[in-house]
Amino acid sequence: MTNCDIKDKNLAPAGKRRIEWAERDMPVLSLVKEKFSKSQILSGKKMSACLHITAETANLARALKAGGADIVLCASNPLSTQDDVAASLVVDYGIPVYAIKGEDNKTYYRHLIAAVEHSPVVTMDDGCDLVSAISAKHPEIAKQIIGSMEETTTGVIRLKAMERDGALKFPVFAVNDAQTKNLFDNRYGTGQSTVDGIIRATDFLIAGKNIVVAGYGWCGKGFAMRCKGMGANVIVCEINPVKAIEAAMDGFRVMTMAEAAPIGDLFCTLTGDMHVLRPEHFSEMKNGAIICNSGHFDIEIDIKGLKKIAKEEKKNVRNFVDQFILPSGRSIFLLAEGRLVNLGAAEGHPASVMDMSFSTQALATEYAIINADKLKHKVYDVPQEIEDWVATAKLKSMGITIDKLTPEQVKYLASWQEGT
Repeated sequence: MTNCDIKDKNLAPAGKRRIEWAERDMPVLSLVKEKFSKSQILSGKKMSACLHITAETANLARALKAGGADIVLCASNPLSTQDDVAASLVVDYGIPVYAIKGEDNKTYYRHLIAAVEHSPVVTMDDGCDLVSAISAKHPEIAKQIIGSMEETTTGVIRLKAMERDGALKFPVFAVNDAQTKNLFDNRYGTGQSTVDGIIRATDFLIAGKNIVVAGYGWCGKGFAMRCKGMGANVIVCEINPVKAIEAAMDGFRVMTMAEAAPIGDLFCTLTGDMHVLRPEHFSEMKNGAIICNSGHFDIEIDIKGLKKIAKEEKKNVRNFVDQFILPSGRSIFLLAEGRLVNLGAAEGHPASVMDMSFSTQALATEYAIINADKLKHKVYDVPQEIEDWVATAKLKSMGITIDKLTPEQVKYLASWQEGT
């Protein structure tokens, strides 16, 4: 296959082993794959997906191809590609991939354009880069798109802004906001994989450290929970008063970033916003402070501002660790170039939790195709019936059964006459 750009096709055997290992822990997605194979719901449909190229994503792509999709993949982040997986997708499964771990900005956008030039009728996004590119520069493609699926908090924020501005050219499903995604993928997946990325990059002892968590959404909650369980003194910084109260009642110290800056040992941003950590914070941090990001884009930490105030920068003092020496002589260590540390320095979410996220993603795609003539140019929630199907299948795969309402209970919940 020549229509690809990957690091090395010879990595394919290792990638195939990794894909097959992940598949063992994705039983719900296997059911979706079987369902799609029978229905051929995606037959003849061109799809472009701008996603993290991981073993879990590979199994999603395989499920979509089994349903008849003509799918092309590109990376949604320069550091999140697993090169052996990309090679296996091309060599073993015949799926075009444009992604190389560590690719520069120019290559990233060249790969994105390759996905656009596939002329898709369905898209998938992690971060809205693909939708933005099509909407802004390729109106002829935007007109033909049936629907798009978005899997990140950052992407949904951008899409809702596009909808408000009248810039959204086709229907989009906010897969990130689905309960079968954010309650588990964001909380347990991001929580565990962020800790994993930090430890792999630094060999950092969590216990006894002051760890500052910027943002107490589901990702921040998951990370804070994991750090607390490992013995850290967790500090939460928030701008939302309700979430700040929740963090306080969950047992965490809550304060401003200005207050946290001098006492934190490690800082992690998980907000979806820009410049959460800024020069005024860097200037107050202790010697040896570690900063990292687990949000989708690398703008949560003001890296340009850090470079501006640093008197010296040392690249790669350790894999995925850069040292910045301030005029005071104190050092700050940046992980994974400020990109999402859980994929930049580790392997991303465990397959078991992505099983639900990607099943929801795939079934939302099916729904978009079936209901194409009814959908408007807006951001939609994932239908409840999809959520229930995925959750029920996941429970069954875990060997868990739950109660059902009795007819009497159903009647009671549907009535208003009965009171005290």
